[in-house]
Amino acid sequence: MHALAAVMQLLVAVAFLSIPLVRHRFGPAATAAAVAELRRQDVRAEVLGENGIRFDAGGHETAAPVAVAAVMTVTAALNFAGADVAQLLTWIFSSLVILMNAVIVHSNLTAVTSVEAAFRRKGDPELARVEVAPFLAAAENAFPGWVRAQTYVRNTMVFVGSAVALVAVSLV
Repeated sequence: MHALAAVMQLLVAVAFLSIPLVRHRFGPAATAAAVAELRRQDVRAEVLGENGIRFDAGGHETAAPVAVAAVMTVTAALNFAGADVAQLLTWIFSSLVILMNAVIVHSNLTAVTSVEAAFRRKGDPELARVEVAPFLAAAENAFPGWVRAQTYVRNTMVFVGSAVALVAVSLV
């Protein structure tokens, strides 16, 4: 059962690594589309950089998924090795991954209202003028259609893989 948990954890790691890879490949196009939408709304494009708004794989968009993938890989290695601590670490990290992914899914589903609130909190009058829904739609539409399907597959893999890992170590 440790091997099953380890395989699931490696699949979860790969799922998380797909996030910065997709953003690295298509983020510049998403940024260009978002900039074009800002110009259509008569908002300066520089407002993105001035407020740390990115669609690429920079910053936490890379660091967080890579860190999760690294932790899951180490935990998988411990499971493959049959280490005593593997069960405890699986319980801790797989549970955290399920919770984190739930937060990610929620933030994706509420992106427009969340970004509107974030823009208001920034206190930048220019950001406050941005029509967020078309701004985000422009960026999202710059990603190929398969990315949406990949997102569903990734989220499913993270939830199911983590749950299977938890069940597998519980049966040891």
